[in-house]
Amino acid sequence: MRITDIEVFPLNLPMKQNFSISGGSVGNQKNGAPHVYVKILNDYGEEGWGEARPSPRWSYETQETVVTTIDNYLKPALIGENAEDLKLIYKKMNQEIASAVVLGQPIAKAAIDMAIHDLIGKHTNRKITDLWHGTVKDTIQLSYLISTDNVEEAFKKGEYAQKNGYTGVDVKIGLDPKKNIEILEAVKESASNMYFRVDANQAFNLPEAIEMVKEMEKIGVDVFEQPLPANDLMGHAEIRRKSSIPIALDESVWGPSTLLQALKMESCDVIVIKATKMGGLKKAMICGEIAREANIGMLGGGLTESKLGLTASAHLFNYLDIDTPVDLNGPMFLEDDPVGVGPDIEHGNVKLTDIAGIGCLVEPDKIEKYRIRL
Repeated sequence: MRITDIEVFPLNLPMKQNFSISGGSVGNQKNGAPHVYVKILNDYGEEGWGEARPSPRWSYETQETVVTTIDNYLKPALIGENAEDLKLIYKKMNQEIASAVVLGQPIAKAAIDMAIHDLIGKHTNRKITDLWHGTVKDTIQLSYLISTDNVEEAFKKGEYAQKNGYTGVDVKIGLDPKKNIEILEAVKESASNMYFRVDANQAFNLPEAIEMVKEMEKIGVDVFEQPLPANDLMGHAEIRRKSSIPIALDESVWGPSTLLQALKMESCDVIVIKATKMGGLKKAMICGEIAREANIGMLGGGLTESKLGLTASAHLFNYLDIDTPVDLNGPMFLEDDPVGVGPDIEHGNVKLTDIAGIGCLVEPDKIEKYRIRL
């Protein structure tokens, strides 16, 4: 099965509510959110779809760099190659875009990886979990993401999550440093019996983070995610020694090599698995296997992907047996996306389809509706 073409579609998807992290706005109702869909065709006339969700507020990749990386470098290197030879596909991509401290352009590469998995699954009439020889699970539980600097709104959002079938909340802090504790106390009050995940997105320095830990211990937080800048593994190790709350790393861990560094430094109790940041499903799976063998915890996360990326990640998290509610929050924020047939999402409950590959059917009309010219 040979790759005959790769098409790249920069999209601007509408949002139904604004979304910010400590670094700034990730997307909003006025301007929408940048996404990139990728279609890979084979010599049987079949197609596989993948997604990238770049955000310069979160990493160095932008919509423009994802498009040019795929069009100018990855596409020419992969045309004519055997789509089922994943080892060669990754080798060719990494030859074209070399690694530095982290895997070069992982979000762009993740879109290719996802589309390849979808294509192989469709070609062989298997779900991607079958390709990994794992047990197919058809449901997954989502956490409810709370991102606000308004205490009353935070309380109401926790209350909403409690009443609508969610079993966990993911609270962003650092939007207004003066209100961090009040926000967490409000959510804990309104969502008292839920898994409580707090994400700082690199908002603090070491003394601030240690102070936050002491306050969160009183509140009853279950895990504290990425308090310090991504490159500060020693600082995270110091926080971990002074905290009874498990410390999770997200932006610090971009693949197997950075995960091994974090483990050597004893910097975390938990890692966040994200297919997009780790260069695709395969690399993310390797990270999960390393974490399991190292006896550290795993959390599932995403980058506000559409239903396409959500479904691929859901299969991955089920394969890795991640048992806490996962942060795949695209449906909370996106008003629409190009997936015509996909998972049935009702609040915190996701029912996956029986469709081969990733399990989504993309509508060409929706691609054209949301496509932009860069």
